[in-house]
Amino acid sequence: MATYDTEQIRNLALTGTSSAGKTTIAELMLAKAGVIGRAGTVEDGNTVSDWDELEHSFGHSVDSSVLNLEHADCHFNIIDTPGRGDFIGKAMSSLPAVETMVLVLDPTAGIDPVARRMMKIAKERNLPQAIVINKIDAAGDLAEILDTIRSTFGSECCPINLPCGGGDSVVSCFQESSGDSDLGDIADFHTSLVDQIVEVDEELMEKYLELGEIAPEDLLQPFCRAMREGHLVPVCFTSARNDVGVTELMAQIARLFPNPAEGNPRPLERVNGDDREAITATPDSSGSPIGHCFKVASDPFVGKLCFFRVHQGTFDNSTNPRVADHKKGVRLAHLHHYCGKGHDEVHTAVPGDIVAVSKIEDISYDDVLHVDGAGWIAMHSITLPKPMFGLAIEPATKGTEAKLGDALSKMLAEDPTFVIERNATTHEMVIRGIGELHLRAKLQLLKERYGVEVETRPPKVAYKETITSKAEGHHRHKKQSGGSGQFGEVYLRVEPVAEETETMVNGLDFVDDTFGGSVPKQFLPAIEKGVRRVMLEGAIAGYPMQNIRVSVYDGKHHPVDSKEVAFVTAGRRAFIDAVQKASPVLLEPFVRLEITIPSGSIGDISSDISGRRGRIQATNMLPGDLAVVHAEAPLSEVMTYANQLKSMTGGAGSYVMEYSHDENTPPNVQATVISAFKPQSDED
Repeated sequence: MATYDTEQIRNLALTGTSSAGKTTIAELMLAKAGVIGRAGTVEDGNTVSDWDELEHSFGHSVDSSVLNLEHADCHFNIIDTPGRGDFIGKAMSSLPAVETMVLVLDPTAGIDPVARRMMKIAKERNLPQAIVINKIDAAGDLAEILDTIRSTFGSECCPINLPCGGGDSVVSCFQESSGDSDLGDIADFHTSLVDQIVEVDEELMEKYLELGEIAPEDLLQPFCRAMREGHLVPVCFTSARNDVGVTELMAQIARLFPNPAEGNPRPLERVNGDDREAITATPDSSGSPIGHCFKVASDPFVGKLCFFRVHQGTFDNSTNPRVADHKKGVRLAHLHHYCGKGHDEVHTAVPGDIVAVSKIEDISYDDVLHVDGAGWIAMHSITLPKPMFGLAIEPATKGTEAKLGDALSKMLAEDPTFVIERNATTHEMVIRGIGELHLRAKLQLLKERYGVEVETRPPKVAYKETITSKAEGHHRHKKQSGGSGQFGEVYLRVEPVAEETETMVNGLDFVDDTFGGSVPKQFLPAIEKGVRRVMLEGAIAGYPMQNIRVSVYDGKHHPVDSKEVAFVTAGRRAFIDAVQKASPVLLEPFVRLEITIPSGSIGDISSDISGRRGRIQATNMLPGDLAVVHAEAPLSEVMTYANQLKSMTGGAGSYVMEYSHDENTPPNVQATVISAFKPQSDED
């Protein structure tokens, strides 16, 4: 297909369980479309999706891969996403680019936390979903997995085809209304599917009740509408390894799934100063171009790559869009369709298409490209999991600091769930990711792609300091050593603030309560500077402080000796004095855990979590003799939880973790941390 329009595009993200066969399905689709001569395998390391050496060594996807093919007069853009929980950020960040999220499941593995989380996010984003049950020839109870799907995700999950002959073929229960399948009478499934579809159209429902049947051709538009409204989640069966059901899946995508002109629009906002207005991008090729960058990658040959989805208008090499809130436009000299690491240049990108542009440093993940003079446009971002698992790193070889910094900056641009912290107090550089496997992949990437080796160690816990009561502080700074001296005296009050206010900046609400000129106005910024220094460096244990209101209510000055430096010191010392009287406490980060385990391991897991100062919030039983334990625990106690969980469950347990809140540390922990703190002294 040389050219195509928006109605001919189908965008889908393959998500879900690791090892369920997402990459194998994508590979077979490419082979059937003639993009490749024969389908490769993950085991042989020759698939189009997993082309990177890092993925070959891990044996599974660690990044999303953009593919494209042409089938049945349609252009498919397929995003093959990782299935491991450590790389879920890559899967989540792909969702704004597609009309349909396709969840691929392994019937022998059930529904894991990643699968449940991806379905939840898709529903929250009003994104149509479909489910593919792969490996139907494996030793799994397909009826049971279908029941589990419906009990987990809702009765709107309806098969549109069914396995036959012990998984040797599939038969459509959308087209066919009679016959047998491995799951029973086709008529029952056909009736349930039609009942679900016609519920979105009153006239069609009346016709159905009157005639008792509706022709499949008359159900096409209602089918798409039911998907868009979340009233229908079609379920398909495949065995990609044995080439069963994939041809039918491609036909269903082309015929039944929404195209960009039919899909639910992505949530965009026009930002103009402090005003934010929700807007809707229309898939009109003549409109003002709007595109959203959902993926950034580094190619060793072409440099930085930015993949973006066109939501409105047409992009070509003459388009000079602005990026996010940047004032100056950028020139899109070359646009490409990517298929794994291969690519073809295209001259135009119409609404709904997914293209990549190279060598433009100004474009970052989640940026919106737009050609509009009124303010700027932003996407309502997906809330990605907060990176909590950390490692302190330093170069293994002296003199490679600059090389390490350059490599880390490129890795930061590629992965929105990878962060770097430089703690001035602990003098540590800490990299953080979703889990141990996530950071292991980053360290291997540093070594193999960028030639940088680092030494690692567990980071110090990221405590925070705050106060729990009101108190007053005072300090008089006086210094005389010949000539003009230094003088400043400050009285202030401190009190805890439960929540951030509009006047709070970086955890501090600084208030001027002076009167009568006791402290000249020009010295108040100096007092605030001294207070903020303590907020950053800590008052009792050397950790940043938060949620404190400081009110300066009195002081004294000298017409000659009072200087800014004097009030910086006086403000700092007065603040420390007040904090030490205000029942200060250390806060430590707590995380939420969702742990999926065999039901027989509930007792062991609950006991282990309690031993880690954690709390069990709820335990839910799942089909297949599984259970989900919801818990909260201190991050410091579960930093290496993956290894312990595997040991306790014989490798059958999995979990997802995300930041929850901060809590007071126990007195014994606080006393130990405070006793180890050696504050820097400063001279009066």
